[in-house]
Amino acid sequence: MTRLTEVRIETLAREALMRHGASERQAGALAAGIAAAERDGLKSHGLMYLPTYCEHLTCGKVLGLAEPRLTRPAPAVVAVDAGNGFAHAAIATGLPPLIEAARSQGVAALAIRNSYNCGALGYHTERIARDGLVGLGFTNAPASIAPWGGRKAAVGTNPWSLAVPDGQGGARLIIDQSASVVAKSEVIKRARAGEPIPSGWAFDASGETTTDAGEALKGTMAPAGGYKGVGSALLVEIFAACLTGANPGLVASPFSGTAGGPPGTGQFFLAVSPDATSGGAFAANLETVAGAFIGEARLPGTRRFGVRESNAQGIEVAAETLATLEKLAGIAA
Repeated sequence: MTRLTEVRIETLAREALMRHGASERQAGALAAGIAAAERDGLKSHGLMYLPTYCEHLTCGKVLGLAEPRLTRPAPAVVAVDAGNGFAHAAIATGLPPLIEAARSQGVAALAIRNSYNCGALGYHTERIARDGLVGLGFTNAPASIAPWGGRKAAVGTNPWSLAVPDGQGGARLIIDQSASVVAKSEVIKRARAGEPIPSGWAFDASGETTTDAGEALKGTMAPAGGYKGVGSALLVEIFAACLTGANPGLVASPFSGTAGGPPGTGQFFLAVSPDATSGGAFAANLETVAGAFIGEARLPGTRRFGVRESNAQGIEVAAETLATLEKLAGIAA
């Protein structure tokens, strides 16, 4: 293991992405998200995916020179067409006007269309919370969950995230969860390593529970909470695809592999001003709710905050991962 600073990881990732065809704007936004994921211990959204991002730049699955196009359809609505570039650049373009609109209107929405995988959704909603607003985010994905009792995928793993401000420039809690029992990236990671997956994570092509990660990728992901997970995926699909004008999961090409062209998926964010809606009771009520977790359990997001703190002096990166990163960035061994 080697320890790298968050800045060093971000720099190397940016260089790798630019070397494979991304503009400085596209590469910078994604590299910051990758480094933040490594900092927070979210390895499945970090450097693990950098080779895939570079491959997708090369094959045209994501357009590295895309310029996000921002419009304002209504006073409280911000829309960004990502142009089939990385979602990170489009979201970074839309967040400042979203926050400004939420402060002036009380509630505001950001709709992203024609984008690529946005990585860890909580990374983006936390940025809203740091500005003192409640952030709610949705992102859809290529279809990989079947209707309850069915075998053919209809909706994606479709994460949603909630980030709540702590009143001190940070987040009191962050929920970031997919509609599936586990993120599909976890199955992909084990398939690449030739490792089995726990029973209950996924079904094979015949609809049977499997522990073979390779067979799981041929089938469907198991929804969290059974039919309730399918409902959660549908909720996200309405917000992230239908309300944004992005491709539904049934139409989107896979995030893995090189086939199918840009996926054209979407993200939707709501930013809410607590002062505008709570009559001044937000902070006290939040502490009442959060207090129920103290001593008994931990608030969502606590683990990532703890890992973040422990990584302040350096983030452990496996030697193999570092070698791949330096190769992609064009650094000679």
